[in-house]
Amino acid sequence: MVKVLRILLVLFYGFAGIYHFVNPEFYFGLIPDYLPFPEFLNYASGALEIIFGIGAIFPQFRKISVYGIIILLIMFIPSHVYFIQQDSCVEGSLCVSPWISWARLLLIHPLLIYWAWILRE
Repeated sequence: MVKVLRILLVLFYGFAGIYHFVNPEFYFGLIPDYLPFPEFLNYASGALEIIFGIGAIFPQFRKISVYGIIILLIMFIPSHVYFIQQDSCVEGSLCVSPWISWARLLLIHPLLIYWAWILRE
């Protein structure tokens, strides 16, 4: 089961990271206005998602990669809060029901952190 969860984690963060490069406009509106250099932040977070996702494959890099994923997820919390403050809708990007945004922040995000945490060994 751990092997399957690890493969899914690698694929999840690999695809998520690639999407930062394929469709960067999707993320620009999700980056809070008070953060500088939104383009850099988007591409850097995408690159880190790819690197940490791939790193989770290799036992010698697994722990640092998983901790990196956890740190990224914590760093994404302001973006989730910002999205909620924008009424869960960014013009030209993403619009969802507010309850989905809250569920994403309060349920899904902690589960993603837990998923990474259990794969640290």
